[in-house]
Amino acid sequence: MKIVIPLAGLGKRLRPHTYSHPKPLINVAGKPVLGHILDGFKGLDVEEIIFIVGYLGDQIKAYVDAHYDFKARYVEQKELLGQAHAIYLAKDYITGPTLIAFVDTIFEANLAALGDLQADGVLYVKEVEDPRRFGVAVVKDGYIARLIEKPSDMSNRLVVIGVYYVKDGPGFIDCTAELIRRGVKNKGEYYIADALQLMIDRGAKLVAEPVEVWEDCGQRETVLHTNRFLLERSGGQAAPTTNSVLIPPVYIAPSAKVENSVVGPYVTVADGAVVRHAIITDSVINEGAVVEKAMLTGSLIGSEAHVRRAFEQLNVGDSSVVDLTGNGE
Repeated sequence: MKIVIPLAGLGKRLRPHTYSHPKPLINVAGKPVLGHILDGFKGLDVEEIIFIVGYLGDQIKAYVDAHYDFKARYVEQKELLGQAHAIYLAKDYITGPTLIAFVDTIFEANLAALGDLQADGVLYVKEVEDPRRFGVAVVKDGYIARLIEKPSDMSNRLVVIGVYYVKDGPGFIDCTAELIRRGVKNKGEYYIADALQLMIDRGAKLVAEPVEVWEDCGQRETVLHTNRFLLERSGGQAAPTTNSVLIPPVYIAPSAKVENSVVGPYVTVADGAVVRHAIITDSVINEGAVVEKAMLTGSLIGSEAHVRRAFEQLNVGDSSVVDLTGNGE
């Protein structure tokens, strides 16, 4: 099986953080989102992982090469023409069963069972209260009959979470090629749902497989929610601190410094970050950031940012300075 991970998007909903870091490297519970996803593939018979990269793709390659030893290939998407177009760019390397996983989707599923699958493919889904901002799967007689992008009503609540498996990878590529030939776009982009619908129309039998865990990391609020979920599940990790109180679950990286502070619950303090004379809850403090004499909750603090005398809910990009004394002292 080959795995394709599209991650060329600009991550506009997570700006300002994604101006200098690609969205997959946003830290949650002590590890980039991409790392949590790749860890889920351990133990599978993976021939190759194909990363569809774009803006800041060199950072993706550097992270993967430094932390993982599976065979990796990188394909650049120079024009952001949509999900299906991104997969189509890997057409020369997709030769058989293929798993497609979007990088802002942390999920849990029994992927090892794919070897025994009787259908032609699987779309992983989760039932939600309000499906109108997602794509949904309409199931009939045990198989997916239709895929609807952003439905106008709530009659179908099985949301497709962004993880897909097809046995016939080249057949899927042929359907994406057909979309591109016909110019079938939605708001200027080619969508995977349309390619999969074409496969269904050609006779492919695809099933909907529910998942219990689906955490989105596409915007600030959902990143913080995912951070809370992962810390709750793992129990977190705490490095030594100085004259401080930690309220679990928290993740304090080994090289982080926490002094004279109260941290937690649901706080990640990444490598090289410094927290002094602060009270922080429900926040992510990224690599090399410094937070001093501050009270923060529900905040994302970017890498190498400096926050001083702030009593706020903040969304601070990399290398920024927030100093509410007004004089930098």
